[in-house]
Amino acid sequence: MRLATIFHDGREQAALVLEEGLLPIEKINALFEQTWPTELFDIITRQKLDELKHFVQEKGDYMLQEAGADLLAPEVVEYRPLYRHPSKIWGIGLNYVDHASDLNEVAPNTEPASFMKPDTAIIGYGDTIEVPLQSHRTTAEAELGVIIGKECKNVEIEDVPNVIAGFTTIIDMTAEDILEKNPRYLTRSKSFDTFFSFGPQLVTVDEVEDVQKLNVSTVINGSIHRKNVVENMTFKPWELVSFHSKVMTLKPGDIISTGTPGAVPIAEGDSIECHIDGFEGLVNSVKDLKVTSSAEVEKVSK
Repeated sequence: MRLATIFHDGREQAALVLEEGLLPIEKINALFEQTWPTELFDIITRQKLDELKHFVQEKGDYMLQEAGADLLAPEVVEYRPLYRHPSKIWGIGLNYVDHASDLNEVAPNTEPASFMKPDTAIIGYGDTIEVPLQSHRTTAEAELGVIIGKECKNVEIEDVPNVIAGFTTIIDMTAEDILEKNPRYLTRSKSFDTFFSFGPQLVTVDEVEDVQKLNVSTVINGSIHRKNVVENMTFKPWELVSFHSKVMTLKPGDIISTGTPGAVPIAEGDSIECHIDGFEGLVNSVKDLKVTSSAEVEKVSK
């Protein structure tokens, strides 16, 4: 099953993603006299994802027949972030050896190099990434995201699939020039507004045959900058969930961004994308606030 958050009827709401189009959950409720939560975060946190999946599988073609004009064409849908207020966002640094060599650093090989990001950094498909005034070298990184589906603590690797809601595409930003000043500036370099884009779709675990065979690509202005396969990660997705669950309790909706095959510098007017096999691509444009600020100063001076 695939779900998205869209802007429809004046608000952000969850929608089921079908080959024929998108069907808002509120329409499913009306058509079939159901009471599913109409926000994706609530579907996850109220443990309704599996029930909804079974309901959709049961209704099948009948749902499509009944939906009719309520189906929304993908090209007219306005995607939003899957949700805006997870309790935690974990990022994983240098999880591909090749990416570590890009930065002239040694990839961690005993434990993941993880960091946390605030929910104020969240944006979604089509939103604008803002390069901050404080940075002259900001990079963007395509990543596979793992979304936690159940509250869990001390999960063993073999049990991880039982606590996962699914996967998504992510673009993570870093003010690299700030980070290079001092490694202790990592949190600040990762935490500017607009520095975490995710969505547009949540893909449930059963839709992915083998997560380790997925290719992840960072794409800049239509060209692939760097591509790698998940099995080349130092710490695989299930290991990351298990490891961090032994640090702190993971909550439904928590996100683990598993690391990038390669970061690319971004500038005013760029388009940055995350491509993952079988997933809808995530696309964001770039605005440099220094350019905007300079233009405003020049305008005032005239």
